[in-house]
Parts: sequence; C-alpha cells; structure tokens
Amino acid sequence: MNHLSHTDAVHPDELEPYRRQLTGYCYRMLGSSFEAEDAVQETIVRAWQHSDSLQGAGALKSWLYRIATNVCLDMLRGRQRRAQPMDLGGSSSADAFDGKVLPENVWVTPIPDYRVVPDDGDPAELAAQRETIRLAFVAALQALPARQRAVLILCEVLQWKASEVAELLGTSVAAVNSALQRARASLQTADVADAGDGALSEQDRELLARYVDAFERYDMDALTALIHEDATQSMPPYELWLSGREDILRWWVGPGASCRGSRVLPAVRANGAPAFGQYKPSEGGSGHDPWALQVLEVAGGRIVELTFFLAADTIFPLFGLPPRLQA
Repeated sequence: MNHLSHTDAVHPDELEPYRRQLTGYCYRMLGSSFEAEDAVQETIVRAWQHSDSLQGAGALKSWLYRIATNVCLDMLRGRQRRAQPMDLGGSSSADAFDGKVLPENVWVTPIPDYRVVPDDGDPAELAAQRETIRLAFVAALQALPARQRAVLILCEVLQWKASEVAELLGTSVAAVNSALQRARASLQTADVADAGDGALSEQDRELLARYVDAFERYDMDALTALIHEDATQSMPPYELWLSGREDILRWWVGPGASCRGSRVLPAVRANGAPAFGQYKPSEGGSGHDPWALQVLEVAGGRIVELTFFLAADTIFPLFGLPPRLQA
C-alpha cells in the first residue's frame, strides 16, 4: 500500500475521537491521570506531525497505539513504579502517625471515569472498562514490567489479537503469548479482588447518602454501622495506611479530628467507584477549604475501602469540584 500523500495527511480533528481510549490505555500504563494526559497529547502531536507516513487510513488506530506505547515506554524507563500505600509496607496504628509524606510520583493517582470510559455501549464491556481502572487493579499493573503491562492491557482489556500486539511491539506471537502468561500469573499473585460490574444498587446509593450525612455530622456511631470491620483507609501522599474499622475511627477522632465540621460534595465517579470532594472548615474562620477527594469501595452493603487523595489543589479541578465553599 502506498504512503498517504501530504495532501491526504491526517487532520488533527480526525485524531480527537481517539483521545478517550488512548487516555485509558496510557493511564493503565502509567498509573497517573496527569501523565496519561501528557502522553496522549504527545501521541497526538507526533501523529499529526508524521501523519504523511501513515500507510492507509485504515491503519490509523493501530498506528496511534504504537505511538502511545512508545511514548509510555519512554516515560517509564528508569522510573520507580507507582503504588498504593498498601503496596509499600504493612498497616500502621492510628496512634503511630509520623506525618511522613512521599512525593506525587510514588502514588497511583485517581482519574474521572468520563475521561476513560465511553458514555454508552455494551454493559458488559463498560463494566470491564470500569473494573480495569480500579485503583487496586491499576496499582497491580504497575508491578509488571512495562512491556508485559502493554501486552496485558492490549490483549485482556482492549481485546486485541496476539498477532496485532506482536506487530505493534515488533515481536513474535510466541513472545506476546509468553508475556501475557507471565503477566496473568503476576496479577493472580497480587490477588486483586473482583468488584463486580461497578454499578451501584439503590441500597448502595442509600448507604453512600447515609455516609455523607454521618461524616458531615461526624457521628462515629453512625459511621461504625456503615464501614466494614475489615475496611482499609489510605491517604496519599501520607505513607501510612490503616486496616480495620476500629483504627480508622480512632484516626478520625485522633490525628484526623480536624475533619470535624467538613462538608462533602458528590463528584463524578473515580476509577469505577463513587467519589466525593471533602472540604474542611477554613482556618480563617469562614467557609470551607478543599481537603481530599474521597474514593470509596462498596461491597456487601458496607464501605470496604476509603482512599483520601489529599492533593486537592491539583485533583479537584480534574473532577470539576469548586475551589472552596463559601460560608
């Protein structure tokens, strides 16, 4: 097939429809919503600059993924993997908080569902898309070698054929199948729990409404009834994470007592899970300042995991949350 001529080069508008799916791919590869956006932008720029070398318009999608893969592999070279606090060591007691903060590039960061999951489509496919952006799943992906990670995402998440992945990566089908086998084994060892289809039942919605009400009232008795006894809580960028409802509530009335009087606003879903913006009472005495994006995992009629992302200055704009709440 002949190369497209310069007059047939891809127009930038033709690349935009691929942005969401490319963002999902790059996010799973990189574990960072912000790095994923940068990678996709770099992919689109490179594609537009070199579109005259594209061999046939029908090859556009695979060509874009080849560029995106190379961009991600370049970004991952020589870098430590992103993780959740639970991946870095054992849980701590609420009484043992030392305030240790780790830099942003250590953590898997949240991403709004709408940036990576289509608005509509086959319910089973949409459920699979949400499942594979869950925080625990994305963190488990980061433990895989970069090329294994790409193979697993392309084959298992995006449903590419092994032959297509081999062509994209410039390797053999046998090498792709071998990498896929090793990646699957690693994920099984990570034991990432299945969260179901990610859909919230009426009971789940009622549970979350009760949680917001109880948290705003800072009613520990009410919260005890809503949080599973084996729940976990993490608070990036703090290294500390808590295991068990007893320690979580001890934290809230101990080191985390400044959260008393907070207001909580619903946000768009994050990583396939319900999310809320938390605003603490302003130290200036008027209104509420942004504090944390709360991402909650719900199972069996209880909250089983709470992740409080404290980088509100960068995360709140991503989720369309207001910069502060007036009195």
